[in-house]
Amino acid sequence: MKITETKFLIYLFVLMFAFSSCGNNDDDEITDGDWWEVAFYNGFPCSDGVMFVIDDKAYFGTGYDGDDRLTAFSVYDITGNSWKSIADFPGAARTGAVAFSIDGKGYVGTGYDGEDELSDFWEYNPSTDTWKQVADFLGGARYKAVSFAIGGKGYVGTGYDGRYYNDFYSYDPGSDTWEEITPSYGGRSRRGAATFVIGTKAYLVSGMDNGVYLDDVFEFDSSNGTWTEKREISASDDDASYDDDYTTIARIDGVGFSVNGKGYLVTGGPGSMINNVWEYDPGSDLWAEKTSFEGTARTDAVGFGYGNYGYVGTGRSSSYYFYDMWCFDPEKEYDEDN
Repeated sequence: MKITETKFLIYLFVLMFAFSSCGNNDDDEITDGDWWEVAFYNGFPCSDGVMFVIDDKAYFGTGYDGDDRLTAFSVYDITGNSWKSIADFPGAARTGAVAFSIDGKGYVGTGYDGEDELSDFWEYNPSTDTWKQVADFLGGARYKAVSFAIGGKGYVGTGYDGRYYNDFYSYDPGSDTWEEITPSYGGRSRRGAATFVIGTKAYLVSGMDNGVYLDDVFEFDSSNGTWTEKREISASDDDASYDDDYTTIARIDGVGFSVNGKGYLVTGGPGSMINNVWEYDPGSDLWAEKTSFEGTARTDAVGFGYGNYGYVGTGRSSSYYFYDMWCFDPEKEYDEDN
């Protein structure tokens, strides 16, 4: 049957309208949480750096700008919404490092300098704007590990150096010593996982092991040094409905942070970049999707939680690098005009 040009255009319009109607169902729109841009990072657009928070300041540095690995460091005044440069990181320029803060000082270590994996660690003192080297990481050279701090100690684990790791170590700044946590958390080895801290407990989420995006979550209780496996972040329970929508949580190189007793997982991706946002409630051990990240989808970003808000910035999408920073209010209804 011959279709005239007029009939074809009418048919095309109807088809487009049908698809548009199906894709814009207001009942399915997620509006829990709102994002807005804050001050841009004052350095080069870059990815795969580190960030730690001391009081009302967030310190960001190292990373890769598409050409070079970096040693530059800057501090973001959270309440003043402004950046300024501070003393450069004195160790080798690197990507895939880890960082945490304890008792008013920041710690940065491990990573990859373009040729070798690294195990050195450095302490930053904001009162003097100076760095000093501390004890090397006991677990050996690696990158794409994770870190967190609880109760006056720093923790570093997992990562990659040609093989994947599932070990964890604690750092005591008072004695400048590392100690292995035994037994290990019991999960698979991985790199590019995410962590967040809620109270006295830390949560290790997802990552990759040998090409597999992992769907497990582990809780570390710092009061007794034990690990507990939580519900998986995939639709793995055929007899339950709570996990039916758990199809976009597992990822690599995402950002984890906590706000008001809940954990958040943002950016990263399984292959392609994603911008969905998932909220974890430790009381119910359940996840809920929130308003998507409103910046460009990206991986290898940094982030942190402060007060009632979360912050995410820098990162890359393919060969494009970012220096924007975004603030997230998980309790505010989405406002498309801000």
